[in-house]
Amino acid sequence: MAQYFYPPSVEALIAALTKLPGVGPKTGQRLAMYLLHTRAEDAQGLAQAILQAREKVRRCQTCGNLTDDELCPVCRDGQRDQTTICVVEQPGDCIVVEKTGQYHGLYHVLHGALSPMEGVGPENLNIASLLRRLQTGLVQEVIMATNTGVEGEATALYLARQIKPLNIKVSRLAYGVAVGGDLEYTDEATLGRALQGRLSL
Repeated sequence: MAQYFYPPSVEALIAALTKLPGVGPKTGQRLAMYLLHTRAEDAQGLAQAILQAREKVRRCQTCGNLTDDELCPVCRDGQRDQTTICVVEQPGDCIVVEKTGQYHGLYHVLHGALSPMEGVGPENLNIASLLRRLQTGLVQEVIMATNTGVEGEATALYLARQIKPLNIKVSRLAYGVAVGGDLEYTDEATLGRALQGRLSL
């Protein structure tokens, strides 16, 4: 008695979808079934959007953020504070910072973090262009907004050491107790960071 399997074209679609981050075999099957039952123009629109993004999107020549042009909108905006650069790991981190409405300077996207275990060294990140930007003498402060994990911390410390000889202020985002959070449920490491980064009232 023969076992039933998906047609080869469907299996290929599922295999392609499971290559996406966070998509396992079951989610891949659900997505494939959705795409097969959606309107043809919707499926074509999705395929076209992917191809168009792949064709048009590039890295900003100055900061490394994603853009359709040579420069991203932030680097083109002469109204931004040119004396401050916020260093982030990924393009999406810029959006998170922008949504706060509290930052009006420039960005620099590293496209990752130092991770010797995975073979990611300084030469694999967008670090050389950051150091070149700092040679202009315009920048007065670099804000490290890398993630708080081991790799993010190591990256921030490495960059701080590289920048120190340039006599540019290097700061780190303060982090600690979440707004609205109960002290009782805050872990010791987080509370310790909050104490170290405390502000005057």
